[in-house]
Amino acid sequence: MRIWVKRAPILACVTVACSVAVVGCSAGAADDGTAAGAARQFAAAMGRQDAGGAAKYTTAPGQAGEALTQTLQSMNAQSVQVSVEKPVEYSDGTASFSLKTTYKWPKNRTFETTTSGTARHLTTGWKITWDPAIIYPDLPPGGAIREIRTDATPSPTVRSRTGKTFMYLQPVNDIILDPTQTKDVNSSVRALARTLKPIAPLITSQVLSEKLAESQGKPITAVTLRDPDMEVLTSNPGAVPGVTVRKAGMLVMADRRLSSPLEDGLTNYWQAIRDATAGWQVQVTAPGIKPRKLAGEQGPPGPSVNTTVDQNLQLTLGDAAVEVAQPATLLALDATSGAVLGMAQNDAARSRGINVDDVYPVGSTLNPVMAAVEQTANANQEVSGDILDRLGLGVQFTVPGASAPTANQPGVATVDFQPNQTTASMMNMGALGVAMARSTAGQMTSVAPYVINGVPTTVSGGKLGELDAATTAPILKAMATTAKSGDASDLTRAPGLKALVGTNGPQGPGWFIGLQGGKVLVVYCEGEKSGTAALQVAQKYFTIR
Repeated sequence: MRIWVKRAPILACVTVACSVAVVGCSAGAADDGTAAGAARQFAAAMGRQDAGGAAKYTTAPGQAGEALTQTLQSMNAQSVQVSVEKPVEYSDGTASFSLKTTYKWPKNRTFETTTSGTARHLTTGWKITWDPAIIYPDLPPGGAIREIRTDATPSPTVRSRTGKTFMYLQPVNDIILDPTQTKDVNSSVRALARTLKPIAPLITSQVLSEKLAESQGKPITAVTLRDPDMEVLTSNPGAVPGVTVRKAGMLVMADRRLSSPLEDGLTNYWQAIRDATAGWQVQVTAPGIKPRKLAGEQGPPGPSVNTTVDQNLQLTLGDAAVEVAQPATLLALDATSGAVLGMAQNDAARSRGINVDDVYPVGSTLNPVMAAVEQTANANQEVSGDILDRLGLGVQFTVPGASAPTANQPGVATVDFQPNQTTASMMNMGALGVAMARSTAGQMTSVAPYVINGVPTTVSGGKLGELDAATTAPILKAMATTAKSGDASDLTRAPGLKALVGTNGPQGPGWFIGLQGGKVLVVYCEGEKSGTAALQVAQKYFTIR
């Protein structure tokens, strides 16, 4: 039998720049009743990343739709360009063509593939013969191509001031409870609590129920466990209806005795390094087959994060924080450089979200400071706000490794000291303490606190600068009096202490700012008798350090 061949008409291509997904040969996307027209319709739908729209132009819309959806979702491209090349119709009602598909992502990442396809003329018109190989050559049934992020190895670590590992990346297990995936939520809650009890006894049925109520029907993460923790469990949490165990990686403390509000800020900075050095890879995947790399790039790993944190002092701060039931948070800084040596808080403070960035009422704590500032301003005909800035109270600090994005603000939170509202942050109070300590050593300039070596703190809303002895001397005198015969006079084991102590009334909050032993200690407590609580926490610190 003689078979004749007809070249399908090829229409001119017009580039359309008004859409993210630019489609090759989009001007010829109309179905003109030819095999090439059907192929162009398929290509146009793929360019729109419309898997269902493309699938309807195939001989197996169900299978095609599933496979195309999986690939488009897995590739997650910013744009897809698809063009039809070399369409040919044959006299037996079949046709052949090629597809050139280009996937594009930000940062000029692209992946291009050329595939071959066939079509058949049916009673409903020309349809592309469905074959997974139209996505990628020789792709088996159930297969797909995907784009994934890759990270350089080894991953950076966070190191303390001595170079010892403070935080590092470790595999963890997120225990997730999805209430929509169990017929009896209460039964699953009880079973999960029983399963977790050997390693996480505080994750009770009540705690899980409260989390579910807050999530309003969405999945919750009951707890995150390290691999050694999983070995302690006597049963598999994944066997509980509605519960899945998701493997992940998390930056965790090397010493499990430690915890710190600095974790969020350090993780944020560490993750920025990981993101900056991340690579990418396109893989072909299929059931029972190991993913195979098709394209991609990966650069060298990023540097470790060298911090000013003193691990031994961090442990001391943590022990002091739990001395009281009221929310208590401690911040310690090097009195000369302003380096953050550690920060800790108890569970009550953690649940309140107390951090170094937010401002809190200072009450009577800064009365000696404000009196000295006003006296200096009047004597020098100077603006009080400028003096406050130089003391570290009127400026905003963004401290890489300490400041972190908040739920209400996508960037790094900063604070400001406003005298008329009498509020300050713990970092402002720490900077004031360092300024006072430096002035006692004859270093008459203020410095910004920092926690990552070589990474400067951003100071905005004013300027740090030279200190005036006419301002610092009366403040230091008042601090010495407070420690010798005032509210801090009962503190022991703190020779040479200078302190500011104050509250904002019976319900607090209460503050303690102390200079002693080459360090600045800031204690912030909330709740009833918080002034007394701040002194108790400070005494615990001086006792066990």
